Amino acid sequence: MKKKNVWNRREFMGNVAGLGMFSSYSLLARVPAATAEAASFVSPDFESVAPAHTTGERIAAEPNMTVVALACDFLVAGGGMAGVCAALAAARNGARVVLIQNRSRLGGNASSEVRMHIVGADHHGGRPGWREGGILEELRLDDTANNPHWSWELWDLLLYDKVISEPNITLLLDTSVYGAAVADGRITEVLARCDLTEHIYRIQARYYADCTGDCRLGLEAGAQFRIGHESRERYNESLAPETEGPETLGSSIMFTSKEYDYPVPFTPPPWARKITKDHLKFRGIRSWEYGYWWIEWGGQIDAIRDNERIRFELLSIVLGVWDYIKNSGDHPDSANWGMDWVGMIPGKRSSRRLVGPHTLIQNEMVDGNDRVFDDAVAIGGWPFDNHPPSGFDDPEIPPYDSVRIDEVYNIPLRCLYSENIHNLFMAGRNISASHVAFTSTRVMGTCAVEGQAIGTAATVCMNQDIMPQQLYENKALLAAYQQQLLRDDQTIKGVDNTDPDDLARQAAVSASGAVEGSKAANVINGKTRDLPRQWANRWGAPMTDDGAWLELQWDTPQQIGHVQLCFDTGFSRELTLSEHSGARGRQKRGPQPETVRDYRILCRDENDAWREFVVVTGNYQRLRRHDFGPARTTALRLEITATNGNPEARLYEIRCYAQAF
Repeated sequence: MKKKNVWNRREFMGNVAGLGMFSSYSLLARVPAATAEAASFVSPDFESVAPAHTTGERIAAEPNMTVVALACDFLVAGGGMAGVCAALAAARNGARVVLIQNRSRLGGNASSEVRMHIVGADHHGGRPGWREGGILEELRLDDTANNPHWSWELWDLLLYDKVISEPNITLLLDTSVYGAAVADGRITEVLARCDLTEHIYRIQARYYADCTGDCRLGLEAGAQFRIGHESRERYNESLAPETEGPETLGSSIMFTSKEYDYPVPFTPPPWARKITKDHLKFRGIRSWEYGYWWIEWGGQIDAIRDNERIRFELLSIVLGVWDYIKNSGDHPDSANWGMDWVGMIPGKRSSRRLVGPHTLIQNEMVDGNDRVFDDAVAIGGWPFDNHPPSGFDDPEIPPYDSVRIDEVYNIPLRCLYSENIHNLFMAGRNISASHVAFTSTRVMGTCAVEGQAIGTAATVCMNQDIMPQQLYENKALLAAYQQQLLRDDQTIKGVDNTDPDDLARQAAVSASGAVEGSKAANVINGKTRDLPRQWANRWGAPMTDDGAWLELQWDTPQQIGHVQLCFDTGFSRELTLSEHSGARGRQKRGPQPETVRDYRILCRDENDAWREFVVVTGNYQRLRRHDFGPARTTALRLEITATNGNPEARLYEIRCYAQAF
């Protein structure tokens, strides 16, 4: 594979060593994220994945498949939300990445093929203030600003655009991992195949990530895994059943419908189930524009082996439920409604889970998460949400048993890499967790922030030439890694910005004004999240005819080459692509009104004159990064001239660094 690094390897390490981020560690190259100034597009290297001239190597059992050798720093198997975020995080921090997805679209269960809306720590807006940040927030904000008509296909296209726009990522769609070579407890090579192009890829990497959900890469590598649920005694979990067993959660197939200005008849096929009111005792039908997660089946059998049977049974239930809505007479308002899409890929909830050095359990996620993990790297907060394996087949049992978790909890790094395959990370529904813990961590918002955590961890390990376990054991390096996650807007509960290279932390802060309860100095207190109606960690000021401003002042001149801003994007509300009218009603589509739209950054020169370095119009993102100069200055000013609707300017954090990244 042709090198696609921004720098070659020697240049890359030299640039890293020059940063000196934390104590004696040269940790990560701070390359601009997609939220920084737009870079010129670099076309994907299609020659590397489909070379005109090959070595002629063939695999005996596959004489018509062309073998292509690829090399990278980090291979990510699985292009769902965990895999996409892992690949983006690693690539933006300097790693060469190969991302493999076995379908033609990225996003997994969040794609147009399945259409499950992304939920996470904020519990559908039921825990306001705790929407995930980082890469997932960037994607959500891009989608809501540029996809006001709620198109799933445009969400697919957004994910594709993000991935192919990263010059350090090589994307292999319609490609499946099917083999791995292991030596001395490390994966040395992975085999993947694309039957559409008749290629077999022989891929060598330093680090690997299983984000497949079904643990396919871990399975091929011989990683330890578990299936089903543990007994109550195993981890002293009150929500676990008394005995262990192989049963899992079932899968679902969704459908959507639209209302027309004329009657739309429906005749089910003969294999559709006959559904009666008795089947729906605990499965209420109040609307049918987006249905239904509770059409769930297959937890009592093998979700992988029996996929075809599960697909058939789910489709038979979907069509049977729609037949009941349309033809039973119980819902006459459905007369003008017509089904316009039915999923053909079961949205899986569970199958295998990989085993890491630590297994996350129920008691570590409750009571305010009082157990503090020194290797915390991401948050979760969805309830313990268990579903009966029998699913729709047992109408006398409610379709879920949900137990709220009072506060968000931290997820440790040790749950995100394999116990016995030393260079294998994992993120998504296959992390190291008990079944009870998994019923909370399995949702896609949580999977996405796990992905960002491992993508960043892989680059730390790469730059230090160590394995994930060594990262955990080196506490100074571990703390530096957590600080890099915070800088990239990942939330870690109880961990604040203490970056000694952040010059803003040494400044005095003043502002044009402040709303009641807010202070200008909040922007350097190390925290970037507030609960609703709180102003403990952000600055807000009324927008006057002249706008609003915030100023940093230093006692001695500072060299500033990079400024990072973290704006308010309305974490108090839900933000996810959905067909459900209730979920849509809780959202504001478009740029979030709390967010600063137009601003400029100025520095005071040696003549006490203000020089303009950055001008931005039309912003809707939370995290913005700006390289310039560098400028030698004793004061820096952020002038805000417009928001996206709110009457006050809002800012969570400003960071300043000596050199451009």
